[in-house]
Amino acid sequence: MLKNLPKTSHNQVVCEANYLRLRRLLGSFTEKEYFFEGINPDSSMQNISFLILDKTKHTVIIEAKQINAKNISINDFICRIRVSLDACLAEAISYQGERALPSFFKKSQIQSYDEKEQQNRFFTEWLESIFITGIAKADNIKNIIRND
Repeated sequence: MLKNLPKTSHNQVVCEANYLRLRRLLGSFTEKEYFFEGINPDSSMQNISFLILDKTKHTVIIEAKQINAKNISINDFICRIRVSLDACLAEAISYQGERALPSFFKKSQIQSYDEKEQQNRFFTEWLESIFITGIAKADNIKNIIRND
């Protein structure tokens, strides 16, 4: 049991950091949908949306999507996140419709043993890229363009 603790504590730190990033983006999860537009280094636009699928007193299930508005050949990104409000954790529960198998299942031939860790790491990197490249609510961008 002791050899599993560092991996578990690392996962908890990642989920706590993802929760803080989501709170920075979405506030207190009061709206049903959130729409943002991001700008890529090549000046193309990314449509980013967060849809609240289910909300209870302690948990929120969110579907996050990123769609490339300019280049249709690039795959869209879809991730589902479970936000635990009382524990302040945000964990990726599926990526591109694929759920990671729990560690107590038999070893899968199609998923790696650390699939859940990879999904959470990718979710972290995606949230960080949103902050680095810059985003704005879709309405704000339209207002800025109209004022120029």
